Amino acid sequence: RNHLHAAGHICVLKDAFMYESPTEIANLTSTDKFDAALAIHLYKGGRLLQGSRIPFGIIFGGTDVNEDIKCEEKRRVMGAVLGEARFAVAFTMKMKELAAAEWPDARKKIYVQTQGIKTTPCETFDWYRFLQNADIPTDTDSLHVFLLVCGLRRVKDPLYLVDVFSDWHRKDPSVHLGIIGPAVDPLFTSEVKEKVKRAPGVHLLQEMPQDDLHAAMKRCFAVVNSSVSEGMSAAILEAMDLDIPVLARNIPGNAAIVIHKETGLLFSDPQEFVVLSKSLMNDPIMEREIVTRAKDYMKKHHSWESERKAYQNLVLRL
Repeated sequence: RNHLHAAGHICVLKDAFMYESPTEIANLTSTDKFDAALAIHLYKGGRLLQGSRIPFGIIFGGTDVNEDIKCEEKRRVMGAVLGEARFAVAFTMKMKELAAAEWPDARKKIYVQTQGIKTTPCETFDWYRFLQNADIPTDTDSLHVFLLVCGLRRVKDPLYLVDVFSDWHRKDPSVHLGIIGPAVDPLFTSEVKEKVKRAPGVHLLQEMPQDDLHAAMKRCFAVVNSSVSEGMSAAILEAMDLDIPVLARNIPGNAAIVIHKETGLLFSDPQEFVVLSKSLMNDPIMEREIVTRAKDYMKKHHSWESERKAYQNLVLRL
């Protein structure tokens, strides 16, 4: 939205979950006289623009091309939406290839644009209050806080590491895992709360403003991603930008941005997560090298300015 505002467009953000059908969106766009639309997620956002009276573009979310494509009905809808869209944006070449293999006619209209990242850690953030609120003891010198930043829904699999982390915490009380993010799926959120309650060393934290979250990430030991499926994780990229090491589950979306032992660490099961975490804690030189290379990668491939230019140019096609 910032990118489009900066180019002089008036941009209104709407949550796709608030709408049931394309008719509701058609009413909205004609009442408020919108000129164009941009949907995020080929199914969740895109299906609402089917048969739209205004031109639109699509930004793939990741789960649309990785997961929803396996469902016949969703795949049919997504194909129709892609047929109508003026353009589509994939975060990675691999994501473009997956979509193009499924819908060859759309290949020419799919552009690859990585996510641009700009981190803004709050200068006045109170780390000790943050730890107190999370019930993490603040008096230990050797504290290692791991942060898992994700919306609470099944595809993010926030419970994947809970048991193994809790066992590790019993042996080494200096390690703590904080799970932080919005309660996207209320039913699943209550499942997460129940599980975390019985898991010492694991803490479910309140969602916080982005500036505070960036400041918390900057103070933690490492940022964790345990998703089953991922398009391109903003949390991973933000951690890299903030000079914090990343431990990510070895899935295609994560492996596209994290090179194992180069720009971060990739784990294939919970036990390997603990082994890699310990190696990171015991080897400050490796940690420093990973962080430095990750930062270089960010500057080269995830520039906020080039993302801005790309979207400003794409919107002119609408």
